Amino acid sequence: MESQYLKRCLGTCLKKGLAEVVERRPADPIEYLAHWIYNYRRILDEEEKRMLERIELEQEREAALVELETLRKMKEEELMIQRKLEEQRQGQLEREREELELQNEDDEMLLQQKDQEENEEKTIAELTDRPGAPNLTRVEELDENGQFESITDLKAESEQESSQLI
Repeated sequence: MESQYLKRCLGTCLKKGLAEVVERRPADPIEYLAHWIYNYRRILDEEEKRMLERIELEQEREAALVELETLRKMKEEELMIQRKLEEQRQGQLEREREELELQNEDDEMLLQQKDQEENEEKTIAELTDRPGAPNLTRVEELDENGQFESITDLKAESEQESSQLI
């Protein structure tokens, strides 16, 4: 049982230390072996510390990779949201533009109708801005028999009647 303990705990250390003592053949082999075992223990502690540091660094590296992946996904999501918002804005602008075009067309049609209504009531002189244009309130046409028939503008007649009454 004691030999099992010594093999398990000191086996490798003592084998290497004794091999070193045999190879070097120091003047005081016990002191040399004691320093060598102490130095061996320090080296084992440093290796264990380096191993723990490597494990910790690997964990930190993995955490950083996870964080980078999360940031990449968030950036992709942000870009996707921005694209959707831009598409919505473009759609809204397109709808507003179409509404404005329809409104402009409606306004234009209303203006044309008003112009036509106003133009129907105006004389040639009122329609043109040329000096000397005739102010015709009557139009003479040939009837079926070839005789002149005069059609009087109702507005002009009503204006004449109202001026005579006054």
